[in-house]
Amino acid sequence: MSVESMAILILLGSFFIMVFLRFPIAYAVALASLFSLLYQGLPLTTIAQQMVKGISSFSLMAVPFFITMGCLMGFGGISEKLIALANACVGWMRGGMAMVNIVASYFFGGISGSAAADTASLGSILIPMMVDQGYDDDFSTAVTITSSCEGLLVPPSHNMVIYATTAGGISVGSLFLAGYMPAAILAVTLMIGSYIISVKRNYPKGEAFSVINLLKQFAVSFWALAAVLIVVVGVVGGVFTATESAAVAVIYSLLVSVFIYKGLDWKGVWKVLDVCVDTLSIVLILIATSSIFGFALTRLRVPSLAASAIINLTDNPILLALLLNLILLILGCIMDMAPIILIATPILLPIATSIGIDPIQFGIMVVLNCGIGLLTPPVGAVLFIGSAVGKVSMERVVKATLPFYLCMILTLLLITFIPAVSLWLPSLFR
Repeated sequence: MSVESMAILILLGSFFIMVFLRFPIAYAVALASLFSLLYQGLPLTTIAQQMVKGISSFSLMAVPFFITMGCLMGFGGISEKLIALANACVGWMRGGMAMVNIVASYFFGGISGSAAADTASLGSILIPMMVDQGYDDDFSTAVTITSSCEGLLVPPSHNMVIYATTAGGISVGSLFLAGYMPAAILAVTLMIGSYIISVKRNYPKGEAFSVINLLKQFAVSFWALAAVLIVVVGVVGGVFTATESAAVAVIYSLLVSVFIYKGLDWKGVWKVLDVCVDTLSIVLILIATSSIFGFALTRLRVPSLAASAIINLTDNPILLALLLNLILLILGCIMDMAPIILIATPILLPIATSIGIDPIQFGIMVVLNCGIGLLTPPVGAVLFIGSAVGKVSMERVVKATLPFYLCMILTLLLITFIPAVSLWLPSLFR
């Protein structure tokens, strides 16, 4: 066996062994890269250089700002206001609280950009509320965790910034715009699934629709929704870079949370910043260690070898597109979202572009695939959070989520085979 082949075996073999042994993913990535590079005779300084190179990117500066913005809004008392707005929009339907859950996730996702934050924040309010109104606890939890994935697609999403950087600096503004329609389609398919189940189980309706109440709730929630408007319009209109818009949004979120909604005092702000630092440290460690892994993969020509192997299986673009989704879904079952984006993008993006998939469209596919992965055992972080918040066993939650998996897969197929779903808005504003 050649030195190169042995180095690849060490890199990938040790990585997957550590993943299945439930090592923290950052350690698994770093140690696998370390073993492989040392076997090739590279100095340890190379590892340090690649880690620094991985996080010294201007585009990645937007990530801590978006995380801080989401934390400030999430702790600033905005959840209840967005739930009230969603209730005014769709609460009148059969299974109204399930619809409220889904629509509220669309609104909240545009602020937090995190499925875990969505599940923890909205779930702690909506799951007990739904159970009190006669909904089954496993159904309530399943609706909460699946709708939380809308937040990964609705901008501003720091995962989209990570993808844009990893994919070679594609437009963050175009990615932001590309997420709106897929997130809306995901919301509609989840609402259809919820409605069918609600009719079968005779779940209750809410109060009758009122235009006056809708306008009133919109006026209350406007200040929160305006944060998203600042980011998206600023980036797309060329007023700010993604990083600058994120910094402006942090200042705006701080003012809204402290002075308008008054959900935070200055002591609470320091606690929020503490949570932000914890979250950011995890993200940056993953980015830094994944940079070493990416360097090792590139040095050993793994992306080109993988691309050749996959393309040799079939030259049918439809089958290749399905195969790409399958690979991402399998990775989502065993890895967290950021590592998948950082590791899989350099390998799979060339294959996607070779069969006519636009890099922006592929970015949306990656994000949704990773979102589904967050809901699947054994490493489904959002699944665990939902189970804990709803006080329902994971087995019951997975069983209740099965119909919603179908809704999400349907949305994924629409994104994969109808490019306009994700590319229409970016092309309109381009």
